Amino acid sequence: MVTSVPVLLNTLLYAGVGMVVLVVGFVLLDLLTPGKLWEEINDKQNRAVAIFAGSVALALAIIIAAAIHG
Repeated sequence: MVTSVPVLLNTLLYAGVGMVVLVVGFVLLDLLTPGKLWEEINDKQNRAVAIFAGSVALALAIIIAAAIHG
């Protein structure tokens, strides 16, 4: 039981770091692409941009998971 507390804290720490890196990656993607991604996805209902942003988010998540796992 005592060893599960550090494991839980490490999991929460890595999850937080992973989310921060994912948000930073999305913001960088938004800055590097023409137009505003969120406006295209939400207001204009552009499915192609949504698929592109989702693919980039999934790729970043896989990279982050591989980096954390070692």
